Amino acid sequence: MATKYIFVTGGVTSSLGKGIIAASLGKLLQARGYRVTNQKLDPYINIDSGTLNPYEHGECYVTSDGHEADLDLGHYERFLNVPSSKANNVTSGRIYQNVITRERRGDFLGKTVQVIPHITDEIKRNVKQLGNTGNFDFVITEIGGTVGDIESLPYIESVRQLRWEFGSDCLCIHLTYVPYVAAAGELKTKPTQHSVKELQQEGVQPDVLVLRAEHPITQEVREKVALFCNVDPEAVIESADVKTIYEVPVRMQHEGLDRVVLKRFGINPDTTVADMEQWNFFLNKLKTAEKEVKIALVGKYVRLPDAYKSIIESLIHASAYNDRKLKLDLLLSDDITEENVEATLKGYDGVLIAPGFGERGIEGKIISARYTRENNIPTLGICYGMQVMAIEFARNVLGYKDAHTVEINPNAKHKVIDMMEEQKTHLDKGGSMRLGAYACKLKAGSRAAEIYGKEFIQERHRHRLEFNNQYKAEFEANGMIVSGVNPDTQLGEIIEVPVHRWYIGVQFHPEYSSTVLNPHPLFLQFVKAAANK
Repeated sequence: MATKYIFVTGGVTSSLGKGIIAASLGKLLQARGYRVTNQKLDPYINIDSGTLNPYEHGECYVTSDGHEADLDLGHYERFLNVPSSKANNVTSGRIYQNVITRERRGDFLGKTVQVIPHITDEIKRNVKQLGNTGNFDFVITEIGGTVGDIESLPYIESVRQLRWEFGSDCLCIHLTYVPYVAAAGELKTKPTQHSVKELQQEGVQPDVLVLRAEHPITQEVREKVALFCNVDPEAVIESADVKTIYEVPVRMQHEGLDRVVLKRFGINPDTTVADMEQWNFFLNKLKTAEKEVKIALVGKYVRLPDAYKSIIESLIHASAYNDRKLKLDLLLSDDITEENVEATLKGYDGVLIAPGFGERGIEGKIISARYTRENNIPTLGICYGMQVMAIEFARNVLGYKDAHTVEINPNAKHKVIDMMEEQKTHLDKGGSMRLGAYACKLKAGSRAAEIYGKEFIQERHRHRLEFNNQYKAEFEANGMIVSGVNPDTQLGEIIEVPVHRWYIGVQFHPEYSSTVLNPHPLFLQFVKAAANK
């Protein structure tokens, strides 16, 4: 079967959930036995998400091959349980950079370089790149932003061209919002009609409309939208608000989205059945859990929960599989002091010390780490959180009161967190980063080895500084062991306090590898320890 291409666009307003709809459709097609991948095209000029402030754009998600990506790739991986790569996330910055690099090299032989055809050709090349591998039956490409935005015009134009190139192997799904006007007591379809007209003016006729609404979409409304927007009534799909995003694939299955898509491609939907048994098993555990587990996430970006999206979702997965209802509080580390730490953290079953580099909020994290270590509260430190745990131990157990990370105090006598020699030749922000999947060897008999159940693992990294091995022997002699190291460099990857109920810090990001069907073992065991008081 030739690769089929599906484009997902959005209209009326942003934040309607294009990524969740794209991931849900991918899940349903995958559950029918098809090979599926999701792709995100982002209209912003940044080359990637690596330098974006989390308050601007939510978390920066890292793929196995080290690409710093939009958080929607996290949804794709959590839903499909398939790793993504740099090819799955493309920005306007990268598109223009590639074209300008080619122009400087003389590839265009003196021609005038224009948005059409040169920018659109580069966009199309990136879309086709996944399909040309031969590894996928369906490539689902989400186009960021809202139809009508000036920055998304080249992407819509590329879709227009690809529909002619691919013919019947290409379709477009348009997600819009149908507001409910309380004074009139009815849903209003006019914004959807105008959004579709905008898309049509740009040369694209949607094949399927997904209507996001807070009230049920009646058959009358479906038929009205179908009539004014030139789509089949059965291709008008309702996307009602749900309590959890993990209900969306099931709702889309009930609405028949996957069947409509298959029929549009000339594929008989009755020849396959979407096997959602494992998904529904998880969803049932999520909905029926009654006992609560209370977790505090201590971080510096808590005013925007999306900054910790993958961590939050990983905790949701782990809690459900532990038959617990997650009660998660996001605590601003800036506000935590020696005077209020006990009142702040005393009632929690477990504490997660979150990533987030920089000086702001670090002392609150250090104070939190000390409190949970001394009061035997299950604690998981991730990336900077692990480094904070090491700094706290050096200060309060080893007695090195000036212990710090070289990032904040380069003149500290005890640089517990430092830059390794081979990194010091890389001066640009991205060059010295350790990005993507790296191997880790676990220490026999350690809690980490027990959790993973094997000697070697691979986990994704996103950091510049490392645990300083000059302090390793002293740490271990005083009760904190390095239970995971990179087998090639011997850099410390995991620290733990064996006599503690559960006190583990990891230099990597386990949240990037936790999915609905394969929750990460660190999160599973952290929540289990927290639940078993």
